[in-house]
Amino acid sequence: MTVGGRGEPDRSESFGEGLLGLLLDRAHELPPHLVAPLVAEAVARLGGREPQILLQDYGQQILVPLPGMGAGAGGSQPIDRSEAGRCFLESRTVEVLAPDGVRVHLPLLDGGDQVGVLSVALDRIDDDARRLMRRIAGLAADLLQTKNGYTDLFFRTRRSEPMSVAAEIQWSLLPPLSMVMPHVALAGVLEPAYDVAGDSFDYALNGDVMHLAMIDAMGHGLDAATMATVAIGAYRHARRISIELSEIYLFMDRAVAEQFDPDHFVTAQMMRLDTDTGRLQWVNAGHPAPMLVRAHRVVGRLESPTTLPVGFGGDQPQVSAVTLEPGDRILCFTDGLVEEHADGQEQFGEEQLIDWVNRLEEADHGIRTVARELSHTLKRARGETTSDDATLVLFEWRG
Repeated sequence: MTVGGRGEPDRSESFGEGLLGLLLDRAHELPPHLVAPLVAEAVARLGGREPQILLQDYGQQILVPLPGMGAGAGGSQPIDRSEAGRCFLESRTVEVLAPDGVRVHLPLLDGGDQVGVLSVALDRIDDDARRLMRRIAGLAADLLQTKNGYTDLFFRTRRSEPMSVAAEIQWSLLPPLSMVMPHVALAGVLEPAYDVAGDSFDYALNGDVMHLAMIDAMGHGLDAATMATVAIGAYRHARRISIELSEIYLFMDRAVAEQFDPDHFVTAQMMRLDTDTGRLQWVNAGHPAPMLVRAHRVVGRLESPTTLPVGFGGDQPQVSAVTLEPGDRILCFTDGLVEEHADGQEQFGEEQLIDWVNRLEEADHGIRTVARELSHTLKRARGETTSDDATLVLFEWRG
């Protein structure tokens, strides 16, 4: 568009630019507790009523409203039995007709991670409103992620029950629980969410390479959390100086051995996936063998040579490798997932795990939904018993 016949672009502010500018212009110096009121102001200019920002609790059971959006927006909602929960699980907009208009639930996405849901009531909905609401939701997700680094507000909102000090430490170590990119997707779950101690995982996407590590530090409580902190810190340092998988193992081994008594150890699994070719390399130091899921069925385990747990001074390990097919999924898990059992009864076992993976995979859900449902289903199948940390990470090479 030109103005004045001079061939110059029209730089006047449109309604849509003004609406998004309201968020962008204030974002830099916005205190965290004013994120919700600012988003509420933006959707009000679009005619939105009763807005909610809903965040997932740490147990991944409910969506909890962020304070500051005003009265009348409603309370917490179950993820499994609500329209907002459906939006969250499927990562797509859900519109629900109401007597006074329509309720719109929009996913708050950041780098494929699901931050939560933005829920707004409108008198009517059209394509222009949908476009603007999607962009407001995108900016709101970025604001939440950016401000999260220097506030406890979002953490307190998401915490639906008391959390142990060890769990506080572990959650502070974790990357986002999920990542969805064109070539690769990943999702992880930790149980018990509010009392986890020794389990953790870490990942990074560097160019065309995805790095992943899962660990299980021996023991419980603060001792295990402290050991896990050292192991993850050593892994990140080694990964960032770009050494090979076998050398990463040796680096982690030295770090744990130097800081803890000789009988202390960390089981670990380190992986490296070329997202262009699907070539997967791994070193397994005491974990159950990961499972390969192809065409929605477990077709085998990724067996590898035995390597001593980190901290025991093992030799440089042999690196195993396999080339994945597009759509393949890999399930990594700690022993707490399969070794749990009631007093006097048999362990839950890998065969039962495989049965449940196959059942859930038949529904052809996205990777975030499968990981969450698998963790919760297994916990119910074990009679809600979790005496040890039980962690799983599921990732998919998309080809």
